[in-house]
Amino acid sequence: MHQQHHSQRNAGENQHNPDQDRSPRGFHQTDAEKIRHHLDDHDLKAAANAGELHHHPQNAGEERQRRGHPAEPSDVAAHAAEDQPENRHIDGPEQRRGGDACPQVFPTANDSQAVGERAQESLEMVLLALGVGSGDEVITTSNTFFATAEAIWFVGATPVFVDINPQTRNIDPNLIEAAISPKTKAIIPVHLYGQPAEMRKISAIAKKHKLFVIEDCAQALGARGGDFALGELSDAVCTSFIIQKNLGCFGDGGAVVTNNAAMASEIAKLRNHGSPKRSHHTMGYNSRLDEIHAATLSVKLRQLDRWNDRRIEIAKQYDAALAGTSLELPYTLPGYRSVNHLYVVETEARDALQSHLEAQGIKALTHYPIAIHQQEGFPFGRPARIAGSLQHTERSAARVLSLPMYPELTDEEAKQVIEAIVAWDKTQAAKTQKVAG
Repeated sequence: MHQQHHSQRNAGENQHNPDQDRSPRGFHQTDAEKIRHHLDDHDLKAAANAGELHHHPQNAGEERQRRGHPAEPSDVAAHAAEDQPENRHIDGPEQRRGGDACPQVFPTANDSQAVGERAQESLEMVLLALGVGSGDEVITTSNTFFATAEAIWFVGATPVFVDINPQTRNIDPNLIEAAISPKTKAIIPVHLYGQPAEMRKISAIAKKHKLFVIEDCAQALGARGGDFALGELSDAVCTSFIIQKNLGCFGDGGAVVTNNAAMASEIAKLRNHGSPKRSHHTMGYNSRLDEIHAATLSVKLRQLDRWNDRRIEIAKQYDAALAGTSLELPYTLPGYRSVNHLYVVETEARDALQSHLEAQGIKALTHYPIAIHQQEGFPFGRPARIAGSLQHTERSAARVLSLPMYPELTDEEAKQVIEAIVAWDKTQAAKTQKVAG
């Protein structure tokens, strides 16, 4: 049965004066509830309908995401609540609702803990809860956002970078065992761009060597493997709710999902100044998800499958139309559901294609153009180990380009992107032929 762990209060503390803990603007717990109901009424239609066709499809979608949510500051003010006996801006009923809905995304999960400021903190807290620290090693990849390695460094451990499968661009399970040392404590596979890593193989290796597995699921909410669910084959899943993600709140946030009750209890303390109850503290974080963010997520969660399905539809349009070009297109493992957080192509002429698209009014970004181990200053005064060649990681980083991808992208906008790429590719082919001739 799904459980949600929270900081405790004694009965006397729960019955405090309704004027206590009032914010300067008189904002109370029921504001979050009213906003949630307000979002319910709108059914988030504005997120899909707001905004005309802009000249920058990528930017237009991000702007729609921001403008389309009805709970803007004016809405917050309009739905200010009457005084209530309990005024909880954090760790309240909206967060519990989100926790209770967790099995919709992670069907094998029993416990979840929402964290507030940074999803990176979810990784840090899991590592700390598992006792990973100074002198320990954690195996992961270098073609991910910096926060994955940063969390390992922050707890005092050493990231060990192994190469990727060049097709999936996720960690290559065949290279993990060679990277294991007596200091290895855990593996952090990253479900990059929305496709799960090969968790069956990773889990088997971890069990053989008695290692922890922590899934970095910041980009893959709603994804699944061919014969496994996310969270089924690991000790914990860490995810992100920053606004750009497939499921995002109004700012930044994240969560930890686990079947380990002891870990969930420890993280419940860590995210609240190490406190299991009022006036009892150890070292921890101030990382608790605000009720407004939790209310937003509770409503948006209902749309996650539909939004992910739309991403998959757009990816199929790209796949079909760009199959004859020189671009290397994303590869999805058979039976897997990739939720296409990003649609990332590769080409040796990445910078030229990016400039061409920009000139056509199409914003295409790079995720991630410099692998962590190649960034200036690496390893930033901290320990790090590179296990073998990272040739596929480095090649991919130099070639990646993310095409516009978000549920609000229209078929017409996708067609605009496709036509611009096909025209560029024909020009490139003509140039190549001319040089060869």
